[in-house]
Amino acid sequence: MKAIRFTTLIALGAALSFVTAGCHPERLKKIPGQTMTAPEVPSMPPIQATMPVTPESTNMGMIELPEFPGHSNWVENAEALKGDTIHFAFDSSVVRSADKSKVAAVADYLKSNPQAAVRVEGNCDERGTEEYNRSLGERRALAGREELVRLGIDAGRVDTLSYGEDKPVDTGHNENAWKQNRRDDFIVLTPPGK
Repeated sequence: MKAIRFTTLIALGAALSFVTAGCHPERLKKIPGQTMTAPEVPSMPPIQATMPVTPESTNMGMIELPEFPGHSNWVENAEALKGDTIHFAFDSSVVRSADKSKVAAVADYLKSNPQAAVRVEGNCDERGTEEYNRSLGERRALAGREELVRLGIDAGRVDTLSYGEDKPVDTGHNENAWKQNRRDDFIVLTPPGK
């Protein structure tokens, strides 16, 4: 069973390497009004990121995928941390220095509310392919998660989700709109019945 899982991961990795070979964000830009030559990909559901693979999660070269169910049945509150949304530079998943205080505020909220968890939702602007933006959104969500863990929040209390370009806060097609859409949103999660 483990050998099959490892073989499957190797095959997926090879396929992803083949698909992304030669892909550069500058070549993938969609410009409003311009027709793309590559076929559009149908809409995909958000990517649910999992915990990163660590040396402890490997066994003689075979990757053990950790059990990480998340908090799918918990009550969501999108308003509690709305003011702590962080933004990213174009094609970047690095948490900017100016936004680290916002992530610290999220960590403080979680420390003050030990029963709560949070979901970090990674988002992108409309430029780039849908697949690229899903991946970039995931990297942004994971960057927010890593920053929370660095600030002392247990990794099991932080879920991640990528929406790619699917949830813009500004539907404009200019730099001002794109700046608003390159972001991580923090959604408070509380146990049902609390």
